[in-house]
Amino acid sequence: MSLRAFPPAAERHLIRYSGRGAFGPVVIERAAGTCLYTEDGRELLDFTSGQMSAILGHSHPEITATVARQVAQLDHLYSGFLSRPVIDLAEKLTATLPAGLDKVLVLTTGAEANEAALRMAKLVTGKHEIVSFARSWHGMTQAAANATYSAGRRGYGPAAPGNFALPVPQRFRPDIVDAHGELDWRHQLDLGFDLIDAQSVGSLAACIVEPILSSGGIIDLPPGYLPALAEKCRERDMLLILDEAQTGLCRTGDWYAFEHDGVVPDILTLSKTLGAGMPVAAVITSTEIEAAAHNREFLFFTTHVNDPLPAAVGVTVLDVLRRDGLDQRAGELGGRLRRGLEGLAARHDAVADVRGRGLLLGMELADDPASGGADRLGAAVTARCMELGLHMNIVQLPGMGGIFRIAPPLTASDTEIDRALAILDEALTTVGEQVA
Repeated sequence: MSLRAFPPAAERHLIRYSGRGAFGPVVIERAAGTCLYTEDGRELLDFTSGQMSAILGHSHPEITATVARQVAQLDHLYSGFLSRPVIDLAEKLTATLPAGLDKVLVLTTGAEANEAALRMAKLVTGKHEIVSFARSWHGMTQAAANATYSAGRRGYGPAAPGNFALPVPQRFRPDIVDAHGELDWRHQLDLGFDLIDAQSVGSLAACIVEPILSSGGIIDLPPGYLPALAEKCRERDMLLILDEAQTGLCRTGDWYAFEHDGVVPDILTLSKTLGAGMPVAAVITSTEIEAAAHNREFLFFTTHVNDPLPAAVGVTVLDVLRRDGLDQRAGELGGRLRRGLEGLAARHDAVADVRGRGLLLGMELADDPASGGADRLGAAVTARCMELGLHMNIVQLPGMGGIFRIAPPLTASDTEIDRALAILDEALTTVGEQVA
C-alpha cells in the first residue's frame, strides 16, 4: 500500500527511508506481549518482534518498571562518568560469555557497535582492510555501511578502499557444488580468500559476519564453516568480529549463535536483543585487545556512550532471560514453529525452503514465473497475512522478495504460534487460488 493510505500529515512530513519499501499500511497505537494494536482497533500478531528486537514481547512489565525507575533516578550522564547500571551490565554480560570476552563498551545501536568494533580492529592491528559477506547488513554508518553489501551501496559516492565481499555459503541455492550437487563451502571459502588475497594490499584487519545472515535471507552458516573462517582469519592475523545483533541472547536456542560452532570471536557486537526493544548495544572483546586499543588511544566518544538508562534495561533483559530459561524456551518454541512451517511446505508448492535456528526462521517462496515470481507472490502473501492479523517481515531487496524472516518474541505462547501458522496457511491457500 502506498503512503497515500496514511493520514495526510504523514504524507506531507515523513521522509521515506527504506529504499523501494513503503511504510506499513496501518498506524500502530499500542503494543502488548506478542500483539500490536492499530488506531482502527485491529490486533496483529507481531512475528518480527518489532525490528527483530523485542525478544521479551512489547511492554514487558519488568522492562516498563526498570525504565520508570531509572528515568526518575538517573537517566543520562556526561560520557566520561560511570554509573552502577553500566558496571552491573558489563559484569552480568561477560558472565554469560566464554573466557576471553571480558571487556564491554555500552552503546546505543547495532550500526554504532559495529562502527566501534571495526574502528577498534583497525587501530589494534594497524591495518585497514575489512572482509564481510556479499549479502551482509551491518548498518548505515560509515564503516558499517562499507561492510554492508545487501543494499544501500549505489548513489552515495565511492566506498572506502579496502572492503572485500566474501561469497555467501547458501545451501538452498549453492553456487559451488560437490559431486553430489551439494554446497561445497570449503572450496567456496578457499576461492573467496584467494580472490581477497589477490586484491589485498597486505592490510587485512578484520572479518565481520553474522552467524546467521538475517537481511541476507536467513542464511545459517553450514556446520564447520565458522571455525574454518576463524582459521582463515588467524592465518592472516585478522580479527574475527561476530555481529550477533539478531542472533544473540537466546533467540537461536543458545545464548549466542557462535556457541553452536564452538568459536569464540575476537570481538562480539550485540544490539537489538540486548534492549528487548529499547536502544541498547554493546561491543565485547578481550582484555588484551582492549589494552592494546587503549594504549593506542582508542576513541569512540558519543553522546550516549555508557548511559545509565539503557544499561539498566540491559541488566533487566539479562535477568529475565536467565530466570525464565528463555534459551531453552526459544529452542522448544522454535521447534514447534519449524515443524509447522515444514508442514506448510509439504502442503503448498509455493513454499520452497524452510531454514534457520530457534526463533529466527526463514521461509522462502518458489520463484515461479506462472505466479508472477517470488517478489510478487511474497508481497501478496504478506498483504493477506496482514488482513488476517499477522505481521511478518519479508526481505525487501531486489530479487529477494520471497523470503520471510519469522522471529516472534521468545515469550510467545504455543497458542500464538499455532494461530500464526493457521493464518499463514490460509494466506498461502488464498493467494495460491488467485494465481492458479
